[in-house]
Amino acid sequence: MEPMITLRGLGKTYSGNHTPSVDSVDLEVQPGEFLCLLGPSGCGKSTTLRMIAGLEHPSTGQIVVGGTVFDDVAGGQCVPAERRSLGLVFQNYALWPHLNVKENVGFAPRVQKLSKAERATLVDQALQTLAISELADRYPGELSGGQQQRVAIARTLAARPQVMLLDEPLSNLDARLRLEMRAEFQRLHRQTGNTMVFVTHDQFEAMTLATRIVVMDQGRIQQVGTPSEIYDSPANRFVAEFMGSPPMNIIELGNNQDADTWMKSRDSAATSLGIRPEDLEITTTPTPGKFSLPVTVSALLPTGGSWIIELTDGQQRYFATSQQRPALTEGQQVQAVAQKLHLFDASGQRRTNVEAVAA
Repeated sequence: MEPMITLRGLGKTYSGNHTPSVDSVDLEVQPGEFLCLLGPSGCGKSTTLRMIAGLEHPSTGQIVVGGTVFDDVAGGQCVPAERRSLGLVFQNYALWPHLNVKENVGFAPRVQKLSKAERATLVDQALQTLAISELADRYPGELSGGQQQRVAIARTLAARPQVMLLDEPLSNLDARLRLEMRAEFQRLHRQTGNTMVFVTHDQFEAMTLATRIVVMDQGRIQQVGTPSEIYDSPANRFVAEFMGSPPMNIIELGNNQDADTWMKSRDSAATSLGIRPEDLEITTTPTPGKFSLPVTVSALLPTGGSWIIELTDGQQRYFATSQQRPALTEGQQVQAVAQKLHLFDASGQRRTNVEAVAA
């Protein structure tokens, strides 16, 4: 199957900057995929999306969408943004305040010079898909944030895009509306089958929405994979530490006698090991064959549906999690036993199949 979007050697360097904002990105997005570009602020994810949309011009590389070359820097080719047939949804909903919902949603079909009957059909379908038909005669100023977001998405659908590009569209919503809209995006993707590229800095958002995640940092792709692959088998320390809350516990070998003793002869190239908080079991005695640390309980932090257990060995803090109230007290001496380890070399790259190493 031919990819819906292909990026080859895509790069962007802004005038006056020596460091590329996007650096040699190679990526294929399959038809019907829900792909999330994920990373911290300034990692290049939004710039990548804007180049696909035609709102930014690449400095290097090629962009192909639906078999059509949109950008080819070496060949001097560039298709203007308005001719790319891509749907854009941004953090700012950008609704026309003087137009009601139906008129906002019908704006693109009108610009496309479709007949009145065709426009009405597309608008009605988009309003029904987003379950906002009853809002058709209202104006943006009369809508909640979640309703405005639905109108912005309906407007994009009515334009019949081959790809939907979404740049942090949930950032302006409160926690409850964000949760509702995540479910809305999942339903929309299942119902329409559209190819979606979604930019976010929120790892939870990416994990719950994406069929695949592209983790970026400093303009480069760090890892591409399903949510499970990204979380369970991070390609490097950046991905390992970026994904997860609380973050992965990292122990530098050479600074921890217990870790050094346990790791001796197991993997001579490993320079650090990581343990996810949910993979730390708190016991009163070491478990034979398992990596464990003697630690002190320094804090018990309730989060509502679970607990975070803060631990210390006198030099470093560690975090464990529990779905039940822990039978522990602050100051208690315990053992933190690792059920799974992630090993990394001096360059931060993943070392081995950790399931075989943890026991």
